[in-house]
Order: sequence, then structure tokens, then C-alpha cells
Amino acid sequence: MRHMQLKRHPASPLLLPDPLSAWECYNVFNPAVLHHNGLFHMWYRAQGLDWVSRIGYAVSADGIQWNRLREPVLAPTDGTDSRGVEDPRVVWLDGRLTMTYTAYGRDFSGAQPTHAGGGILPMIAVSDNGITWQRLGPIVRGEDNKDHVLFPRRVNGRYAALHRRWPNVWIAYSDDLLTWREEDMALLYGPRVDEADAWDRKSVGSNGVPIETEHGWLLLNHGYNDDHVYKFGVVLVDLDDPTRIIKRPRTAVFGPQELWELKGDVPNVVFSCANPVVDSTVYVYYGGGDHVIGLATCSLAELLDFARFG
Repeated sequence: MRHMQLKRHPASPLLLPDPLSAWECYNVFNPAVLHHNGLFHMWYRAQGLDWVSRIGYAVSADGIQWNRLREPVLAPTDGTDSRGVEDPRVVWLDGRLTMTYTAYGRDFSGAQPTHAGGGILPMIAVSDNGITWQRLGPIVRGEDNKDHVLFPRRVNGRYAALHRRWPNVWIAYSDDLLTWREEDMALLYGPRVDEADAWDRKSVGSNGVPIETEHGWLLLNHGYNDDHVYKFGVVLVDLDDPTRIIKRPRTAVFGPQELWELKGDVPNVVFSCANPVVDSTVYVYYGGGDHVIGLATCSLAELLDFARFG
């Protein structure tokens, strides 16, 4: 069995809470990152004095040192997201920025709330500048569904998205990003419940935007076991039919190790929503302990080799 591990950047953690800010003084974590027009653009989740999640924006020339705006670019607007907007993932799609994020609010669809005090919606929003965002709507309603991320291009003429119906990862297709029919959804894979020592035995979900390679779509994912220790893995699926899994290595490529990953606001958590590829290097940005933002890297060639033969 082959093994590989992502390498932590020595400057990590890269982004810390701002003690002078009311909205991001407690936690900054789980960012989306896109490399576009020669710059790294980051949209990150933040929590402040009211513990409501908002999404901030930062920009960087090298992906290491960041300048951030003083105010959030996405914040709650109504009862569907009154408890926060969370865990963004951003892709350049059809000439504009498209964000997937989780809305958590006091209002909920269905007979029962999906979470404490309300419900969640796997939302989609679009932007021409990365600062002002237009909400399009959710992929589904009335269920525990999040960790959704769009493919960076249409697949067979249709938009495609991964989403998590706990504890499994599903795939969905749409013609317009607005309508996601149940008949256009399919189960992709789930936790390895039959393997007692599996790192992803309890739950799985998607990380950042799928990476297109000549050998298939390279998916970074996360999972946890009965001890609730989060780790990352990889899955390789077919370019033309992403419901066909080519390979899913059994070993994880990253897990909590540093104190700020083992402790934090939530212990034993590394959680990634971003894995942009720049100059053949995969930049895996992640939240450590739901408190700060770190970076781990590897070469695309090494990660693809592990996905194919690990």
C-alpha cells in the first residue's frame, strides 16, 4: 500500500482572527481560494462577537501573505441564513465567479429542523467582482446537505456539483444552476463503514473544486472516524462520467498534527474548501481547529500518481 502526505507550509497558520474586529475576532477558517489573473483570491469564514459566521475576502500575490478587507463580503440577510453563511467554495465558471456555501438559519424547510435551532441550505451565489454576490438559491431543501462544490466546467453540457447527503457524497446535474432535480442526482461514494480502522469510517465530504487531469477528475475529500478526527484523502473519477470511480486510495494524505489543529475551537479538525493548482503545485488551504487558516502543498504529479496507484 502506497502512502503520501501533504507538506505544511512553514508560515502556517497564514491567517489569524483579528482581535480588533467585531465580526472576525474569534475564528477565521475554511476558506475558498482561487488563483485568477495572477493573484490568489480568498473568501474565508469568520466568527466574531455574535458567533454568526460571515464570509470575508483577502488577496495575495504569493498565496502566503494576505491583505484582507475590513468588512465581510457575504453576511446573513434573512431567516434562512440568520445563524451564518459558512464554508465557501469558489470556482471560475462561464466567465464569472460562482460560490457554493452553506446557509444556516432559524427558518427551515420540512417538518423538523436539520440542525440545532434551525436548518441549513446548500446555497449557490454568483459575482462579477468577488465582492458583491447575487444569491441564486439552494441545490436541495429540507435535509442535512452541505459540503457542496461545483465542477470547474460543464460535464456533457451540464453543470455538475458534488454534495453531501450525510454521511455520503452525491453528484448532481443542472442545466441552469437554479433547478437541481432529484432524478439528476446519484450516490457517488460513502464512508468505509466495514473497515474498523478506516480514517473515513463515519462520514465523508468533498473539499475544494475538482481538479481536471488527463487521467480523470482528481477530488480531494475529507472524512472522520468514530473518534471524530478529520483527515483528507483523494478520489479519482472519470472525466466524462464522474459517477464512475477509477480509484480511491485507502490511506489519508493529511491529518491534524500541530497544536492549532489538535486544539482550537473544535479539536482534531483540518477542513479544506480549496485546492487550487498553480505552476503544477496543489495549494491546500484549510481551517485548523475551526480557528485559524493553514496551508499544505504537494506537486500535482505526486498527488495524481498516488490517486492512480495508491
